[in-house]
Amino acid sequence: MFLRTFKYLWPERYEPEPELDDPYAVPAGARPPAPAGVLLVNLGTPDEPTAPAIRRYLAQFLSDPRVIEIPRYLWLPILHGIVLRTRPRKVAPRYASVWMEGGSPLLVYSRRQAQALQARLDARGAHVRVELAMRYGNPSIAEALRRLRAQGCQRVLTVPLYPQYSASTTAAVVDEVGRVAARLRDQPEMRFVKRFHDDPGYLQALAATIRDHWSRNGEPQKLVLSFHGLPRQSIELGDPYYRDCMETARALAGRLGLPEGRLEVCFQSRFGAARWLEPYTEPTLKELARTGVASVDVACPGFVADCIETLEEIAQEGRDAFLQAGGRQFRYIPALNDSPAWIEALADLVQRHLQGWPGQGETSRPDAGRVGPADHPSASGGGASAPA
Repeated sequence: MFLRTFKYLWPERYEPEPELDDPYAVPAGARPPAPAGVLLVNLGTPDEPTAPAIRRYLAQFLSDPRVIEIPRYLWLPILHGIVLRTRPRKVAPRYASVWMEGGSPLLVYSRRQAQALQARLDARGAHVRVELAMRYGNPSIAEALRRLRAQGCQRVLTVPLYPQYSASTTAAVVDEVGRVAARLRDQPEMRFVKRFHDDPGYLQALAATIRDHWSRNGEPQKLVLSFHGLPRQSIELGDPYYRDCMETARALAGRLGLPEGRLEVCFQSRFGAARWLEPYTEPTLKELARTGVASVDVACPGFVADCIETLEEIAQEGRDAFLQAGGRQFRYIPALNDSPAWIEALADLVQRHLQGWPGQGETSRPDAGRVGPADHPSASGGGASAPA
């Protein structure tokens, strides 16, 4: 009675639980197996291609200490006094140039991935519910977990859609899931996928996408793999991201059978004045053109869904840089998006990580998850040009 009377005098510590008809009711028999929840998480996107929406998004994104490791007392005045006053207006036209009818490309393609994964797992007979979340922006992780719990999910597998692990991406997802879970009275059992940079299905989907592009358009003189950049200091402090990227590149080169010198690896999206992973993508493209390379294809293996970094920074800005430097033909190879090969690989990845939970059997494909010598990055052929 005391709690009921005074519950409005202080904020509730925990989120409300899904309502039950009778919280004291005890089932007569064994409980039926509850579905497992699969939480797909990508980085995030503004709600609209406008300066105010972009400002809200960047304020959340760039306030995360996982993303910007500068001490807060130094960074926050810069963020709110300079960055958020200038950058949203500057990048709004870039977002508008790639915006789709259903929203940002990242949101549109990520939704398609979640829907296709649910359909594929349903076809396999898996007792699973799939929800999509964005680490920053909408739909939020809190909202997606709320939907999974409302569907009865007592176990949740979180799949950060970052093939290569980094503290600034994957760990930021784990942090937020933990923060949301800390406000739950009845917490679900949880697992996380840390990385899948050398997963055979992921690599095969990448190789199939590139081969399909080449079968329709012919092969270029050079294939450029552009990964998102990261400050070199992060690598020197122990972040394994660079190693993951290079292992992906080496394994993909082996699957494509590329000879030495046909593949270039570089890093894009540098932010700020610090030295990041090199070589940088745009200068690499310009140098290739200046040294007589007439045609390049660019793929971005670190992005499983197309977004502003691929469709604008690479397909538009990168193309302009290469052609203006003397190149003749530039082609961007789309991300995996909702391609059947990628959805099949993603379903395999999810089911492997669900094994052992009640109601989750073995993967339906007997070879799912088996890594043979030819599949392991260390056994793949060369061809990736390591950054200096």
